[in-house]
Formats: sequence, structure tokens, C-alpha cells
Amino acid sequence: MKRILDFSYADARRFLLKEESYYNFDLPKYFVFQKLLEQISQEIQEKPLSDYYRNYVDASGKTKTTRPCDYENVNHRFLNNKDGKFAWRPLQLVHPAIYVSLVHKISKEENWNVIVSRMEEFRSNSKIRCLSLPVESDDELSDRATTVSNWWHSVEQGSIELALKYQYVVHTDISDCYGSIYTHSIAWALHTRESAKNNRNDRNLIGNVIDYYIQDMSFGQTNGIPQGSVLMDFIAEIVLGYADLELSQKIHDTSIEDYEILRYRDDYRIFTNNPQDGNLILKLLTEILVDLGLKLNSQKTLASNHVIANSIKQDKLDWIKSQKKIANLQGQLLLIHDFSCKHPNSGSLSKALDKFFAQIKRLKNNRDDVLVLISILVDIMFKNPRIYPIGAAILSKFLSLINSGDEKIKILNAIIAKFRLLPNIGYLEIWIQRIVLKTDHEIHFEEPICRKLNEANVSLWNSDWLNNNKLKKLITNCSIVERKIIEEMDEIMEEEEVRLFGSKNIYL
Repeated sequence: MKRILDFSYADARRFLLKEESYYNFDLPKYFVFQKLLEQISQEIQEKPLSDYYRNYVDASGKTKTTRPCDYENVNHRFLNNKDGKFAWRPLQLVHPAIYVSLVHKISKEENWNVIVSRMEEFRSNSKIRCLSLPVESDDELSDRATTVSNWWHSVEQGSIELALKYQYVVHTDISDCYGSIYTHSIAWALHTRESAKNNRNDRNLIGNVIDYYIQDMSFGQTNGIPQGSVLMDFIAEIVLGYADLELSQKIHDTSIEDYEILRYRDDYRIFTNNPQDGNLILKLLTEILVDLGLKLNSQKTLASNHVIANSIKQDKLDWIKSQKKIANLQGQLLLIHDFSCKHPNSGSLSKALDKFFAQIKRLKNNRDDVLVLISILVDIMFKNPRIYPIGAAILSKFLSLINSGDEKIKILNAIIAKFRLLPNIGYLEIWIQRIVLKTDHEIHFEEPICRKLNEANVSLWNSDWLNNNKLKKLITNCSIVERKIIEEMDEIMEEEEVRLFGSKNIYL
């Protein structure tokens, strides 16, 4: 794998303009954005995006130019549940014109050199290690799978190794990190706070440029950056790397020398040999984050002298301990259901369902308990939005065991009716539509991405700020639905559609 900071400016552009970087959450494989990104990149090249803005005449007769920040819903957003309860995480498909233009700005040679040089400075203290910079796979694994594999090797395995050197560990993370990032702090991070404040209107500073672009896609807001793309992960790392540098300097001013910190995005593991040092570092980190508009999550802050036990996620430990040889499918699914109640939306739950799907894919005969299995599965999905994709795959297999097409649609309608008791089910609808596509029945979906399959004129992004020019027409006319992929799909979803690692035996 290759770190993003090791890329040339040209490679950085190529990497960030990949479809896999444009969105890093699961969508059915027939949604394809690569052609759209490439056509926009070819059209705008190095031209300023403002060349495509719409002009209008105001009430006083003056001609003015619109800006994206004057409009709502510039990005397309899903609200996805984080904990199966009340924590909602907005995943966004950034307006492709803004996305491509921002990538072009960041990957200009002089700007890229500034970013890389500054971020290498953030990493100057070897005792504070950032392990979450975007990476590109150099083998058959996807970039996303490589990132998760990197987490396992660097964070979990690295934490266990540090148990040889340290007696105490403090775990903590930032509360609502992406939603709380102050956009002006991007310029502070890249150019120092003093320089950024003295030159806040200087469009030659790449930190200011990134700030303006994020405001443009966020109705002018300065709090929060969109979540759901490698580009935004990278921008978050700029701010969090700046916090690493500030923390390093503050720790240096104390007498603490015996420590190491592993950071994976907004998650921190602080290793020391006495609890006082750990608590002081935590206090210093809190002060730094407050100055950046961020705060630690007190409910997820834990200090312990059991370094190895606390280096492994509790859901993983509990799943390992719960492993029992249960012969019947209903018993296995009930065990997974019980686990989902204890560890909702966890990585171990996804892994358990991956294995269950691999086990049932060879089933061919009708089963008397198929409705019971569907009911258990749907209840797991109801409380765990993270597993919608693999849940849909398992559901597609269960439905294939039912001979009556009318009965299948009746069950699907019942499932949708159940989920409509919840708010924000657009992401679920996308995956239910994947199941329905290869049947001879139709179900109406409200989610705009679902409607794109049958209504080409449905718009995902508000482009009213664009003039009626080539760029706007390109965004309107370029299809993001690959019909050939749909034609070649089977009614039963394939493992490769939803599994991160395919046959690779790597723990998620």
C-alpha cells in the first residue's frame, strides 16, 4: 500500500478522483460515478469553478453572481444511524463539480507541496503516531479494505505490542468529530493560526481555498465538514494532525518523556507507565481540542492498567467468547441477534453476518422456518443500520427460498412498512431496491438515488447556482446507473457486492 503523502501532485489528483475516493461507504455496484468525475475533470481542467456560476439581476438592477453557498442541498445526503438509537451520521455525496474543482486546487503542484510539507511536520514526533492517513492498495484488495487492514495491523496489533513497554492506557475519542470541525481551522493548520488570521481573504492560501469550498457545499456554514469521502477524511487529518503537533509541543513543555500515542482519525490510545502522566496528557489534549472547537467524548474515555485486554475492542472479545457450534441456522441467527443487542452496529456484528452469509449461500431447498429467519434478520437490521448491505444480501438468499413471487413482494412490503417507522431510511431503500431489481415486481421508493434507475431527470445535487452551460448539462445528462451491470446480476446477491475483503481472512 502507498500513503497519500508519498504521492506526487499528479498521483494525488488521480487517487482523489477515483470513484472509490469520491465515496467510501457501500452502494450497489450498478451505481457508477467514475465517468461523471472524469468528464467534469476534463471540462473544468484548471479553470476556476466561478467561470460556470450563474448571473442574475437583483432588485436594484445590478448584475450579481450566484455562489453555491447561497443554496441548500448542494450535496446529496443520507442520514445513517451510528448506534442503532439516536446518534445520526450524515453521509454525503459531495456535488461532483465542487468535488472535482477542489481536488484540482489541492493537487496543484505548489499547493500539494505546501500540504505535504506541513503534514510531515505534524508527524515529526515519533511518539505520536497517526495511523489513519488515506492509503491506496497495491494488490487485489480495495483501498477501503486496505485501510481497515491497516487499522488492524497498526492500531490493534500495535497496541498489544506496546503492552511490553507500558503499564497504562487511556482510550478516548472526539465527539461528533466531522460535524464539529471549524472550517477556518484548516487554514490555521496549514499556515499557522497567526498567518491564517492575518491573511484570511488571501485566495492564494490553499487552507483558505479549502475553507471556502467546504462553506460553498454547506450553505455557508463554518462548522462541520461532509463525511463520506476519502477527500474529507484527508482534510480532517489536516486539522487532527495540527492538534498532534500542538499536543507534542505541550507535552514537551512538561516533564513527561515516557509515553506513546496512537491516533486513528478521532480515536486516541495514550500509553504511559503511570496514570498521572496519562491523565495530564488527556488534560492537555482536551485544552487543544477546545481551542479548535472540538471536545472529547466523556462516555468513551477509559483509563486502564489492563493494556492487552483493552487493546482489543470489547465486541470482538465478546464475539470470540460467544462462539459455539450450533447446528441449525435459526439457532445461529438467534445467537447473532443476541450479540447485536449487546454490541449494536459493531464491526464484529458485520463479520458474524459475513460468515453466516457464506454458510447459507448453498441452500437450495425451501424451509418451513424461512419466515422466522427473515423476521430475526429484519430485527437485527432494524437496530443496526451499519449492516444494511450484508443484511440485504442474506435477505435476498432467504427470499430465493420462497417460490411465490407474490409472497416475496408481500414480505418486502411488510419489511419496508416496518422500517418506515424509523426516520431517514433512504440508505436502506437503496439496498432493498437491489433485492427487488431482479424480480418482476416494482416497489416505489422515496430515496432520490433509487428513483434515478427509472427517472433519469431526478437530481441528486442542487445545481441552480450553475449557469445553463456545458458543465451543468454534463452533470444532468451523465448517467450514474450502469444498466449492463444490472442485466448481469443475479437475484441472489453475490458476496463480492457486500464483503469488504472477499475471501481474505482479515478481521473487521
